[in-house]
Amino acid sequence: MTFLNDLLRPVFDWLQYPLRGLSPFVGVLIWSIPVGVFALWVFGKTSNQDRIAEVKRRIHAGLFEIRLFNDDLRAILRAQWEIFGHVLHYQALALKPMLFILPPLVLVMVQLHMFYGFRGLQPGESALLTVELGRGTIEEGTRPEAVIELPDGLRAETPAVWVPSLSQLNWRIGVEDWGDYELILAIDGARYTKRLMATDEVDRLAPERPPKTFFGQLEWPSEPPLDREGAVTKISIAYPDGTISFLGRRFEWRFAWMVIFFVLTMVVALVLRKPMGVEL
Repeated sequence: MTFLNDLLRPVFDWLQYPLRGLSPFVGVLIWSIPVGVFALWVFGKTSNQDRIAEVKRRIHAGLFEIRLFNDDLRAILRAQWEIFGHVLHYQALALKPMLFILPPLVLVMVQLHMFYGFRGLQPGESALLTVELGRGTIEEGTRPEAVIELPDGLRAETPAVWVPSLSQLNWRIGVEDWGDYELILAIDGARYTKRLMATDEVDRLAPERPPKTFFGQLEWPSEPPLDREGAVTKISIAYPDGTISFLGRRFEWRFAWMVIFFVLTMVVALVLRKPMGVEL
């Protein structure tokens, strides 16, 4: 997973660069078009198009039967049961193409989440920096030695707070100026780095530097993972949730962009299904 993230990170940074100054909605809309076209193309190539068309015709026939014999309860129940079976058949036919669509779609969305799921800090704001240590790496009743080095533009608003029950060190970091910063942490003689971004543009953020596990790196691809053998297992910065406007409403939730992205992608697929000759 480390190699894949190292490969995808610069690609998405390059593709996202022209969209930095645009609103999150415009960026999500632009991304939904090629993703929708790709999903539609894969669906058409990997599904049994003739069988899907036949099942849809049977569903429509069942609906027509219910409308035609709306005074015959037995006919209505029989038609509903047949429609239910056809719907299950349709879902089974759609399962195969989804096996090809979902893996690349997940990778795309994980990368985009680093741009649209959170927003950068602004001067005057502060965020909690949390360092999680592996259980058993610190003797019970002792406090790890920790020093933080901050560049100009950042300040530590609190000293390190040690939470033994969670094996966590916490600082509150204040932002004084815009910038892309690197924090240096010295913990029990070992040095670690963490990126912090203060920006008002849509840029790649790194809310968490994960452990070197598959799912940790899949979820947080913005920074290299931490060594499994080190004392520190996770370093995170509590960025504010991203905001996005849609249909005149402003949503402040880190997953709001995903919902809008799925809606826009489905719209793209529905609009282009006939020009591309794909039966959905």
